[in-house]
Formats: sequence, C-alpha cells, structure tokens
Amino acid sequence: MKLVMKAFIASVIIHLVYLVCTIGIGYIKTKFYKPDISGEWENVDYLQNEVAFGMVISPFFFVFSLVGIACICGIIIYLYKKFFN
Repeated sequence: MKLVMKAFIASVIIHLVYLVCTIGIGYIKTKFYKPDISGEWENVDYLQNEVAFGMVISPFFFVFSLVGIACICGIIIYLYKKFFN
C-alpha cells in the first residue's frame, strides 16, 4: 500500500512540475516578447474574426495520464528497492 501511495504522489508531483513549467515558459515568453513592427509594416495579413484559446481534451485523458505515470513510478520504485536495498 505504501508503494501505491508513493507512486501516486510521485505522479502528482510530476504533473504539477509539468504544469508549472508550461505556465512559467509561457509567462517568460510573453514577458520578453518584442515585436518587430518596423520590419513587418509592409506585410499585411488578414486575420480571422473568431478566436479560441486553449484546446479541448477529454477529462479521461488526465485520469489515464495520472494513473499511467503512477504505474511507471511504481515500477521504478519497486525496481529501485529490489536492486539497491
């Protein structure tokens, strides 16, 4: 039971680190973006009228991702304990 809990905790930590890094990289890119207005004034592109942010992913993807990474972490923890202890 301790192995399962450790695996799920490791999976949650991996998912949180991924989420924080993704948001952090987006923030840094947005913060330091400098458009080249003087070089692009000749190129005119027509924009679309509607905008959508993000993407649509099934909520089951996140559940399967959490369980899948937990299984991988559980195998790694088990093999680590078996070979190094």
